[in-house]
Amino acid sequence: MDRKTELLNCAENVARRRGYDGFSYADLASEVGIRKASIHYHFPSKADLAVALIERYADTFSDALAVIDETSDIASDRLAAYVQGYRRALSGGAKLCLCVAFSISRDSLSEEALAELEAFHSNSIIWLTKTFELANKDGSVTNTGDPLEEATTLLAIVVGAQLVARAANKVGDFDQATKLFLSRLA
Repeated sequence: MDRKTELLNCAENVARRRGYDGFSYADLASEVGIRKASIHYHFPSKADLAVALIERYADTFSDALAVIDETSDIASDRLAAYVQGYRRALSGGAKLCLCVAFSISRDSLSEEALAELEAFHSNSIIWLTKTFELANKDGSVTNTGDPLEEATTLLAIVVGAQLVARAANKVGDFDQATKLFLSRLA
């Protein structure tokens, strides 16, 4: 693994546990075993690092959504997999999805990082909307309403469920918060 990837992996791990404001280049240097100046070689500023992290995370997330689409033609299965992806991102209650963690620190992010964060959420809403449109056709989700409203609601549910579970360090709180939605899946 090259140094840049090692730094991204370390930064993502720390950011998902502590948020954007909860780490510095000194933390990364200590954890990776290099000087801070070496980090600046790869990422001139923490804002540059944040953008790289969000871009990489968004690509990974997009790939995961593509796998969900390839794995099932049924909306309820796709939505269950989506919720489970957010559950897995909790790492047993020890971490958050990177974009959830960065959303908390919104005021500290650069305009470019905020744009990447917005794109991440927009892409999630687009995928969810299409999946709820499929649900309206295949009937695999009960009581579906407007696909866009369903999409924004589900995103809010999983993000909120992550925050509650992380605060308590209990993944069971995520399960409780998503239980009602999951009960709608055929």
